[in-house]
Amino acid sequence: MHSWEALNPVTLRPVGPVTAAFSRFGMKDLRSAGQYIRCLPYGRNTYPEDPLIVLTEERGTCSTKHALLRRLATEQGLDIALVLGIYEMNEQNTPGVGHALRKYGFSTLPEAHCYLRAFGKRVDVTRAIDIGPATAMLHFLHEEDITPAQITHYKTALHQQFLSWWMADHSELGGWTLADVWAIREECIAGLSG
Repeated sequence: MHSWEALNPVTLRPVGPVTAAFSRFGMKDLRSAGQYIRCLPYGRNTYPEDPLIVLTEERGTCSTKHALLRRLATEQGLDIALVLGIYEMNEQNTPGVGHALRKYGFSTLPEAHCYLRAFGKRVDVTRAIDIGPATAMLHFLHEEDITPAQITHYKTALHQQFLSWWMADHSELGGWTLADVWAIREECIAGLSG
């Protein structure tokens, strides 16, 4: 996984509303746009379907931040994919989730994560890759290209399907239901905002 620095500094041409929004924030190239998005705090957006919500609310998740950059790339005619990956989340590869996992006796939980595939590299503008090992989260159970419109309902449905499969393979979980495990996952994600 690579940080925003892996994005080429392609000069942004004035071609659409997403590019115009970045220009209003002083972004002149793709790399500076990635850096700007990286510096915005992690936080859920009120209306993730809004293409510019990350810039409006000055925060975002892996889904909304990367969907925004994918929309920018599309306007610019750049071959950059928005990727949905499922990995086993733990405190090592997702700092901030360990307390909730330990509280319920879990060492890992499958988590859905969005990032970009750009210039032959996985690029993540939501993680502090520069301060931790870049390979900490490279073992994906599943990866697929998605559209920005798929970051809400589709992503959730796929994630819950993987959680169900994972639970079936972990009979030691006992009486946990999908709703229970999803609630634990939500508590983990809340730990990321802190």
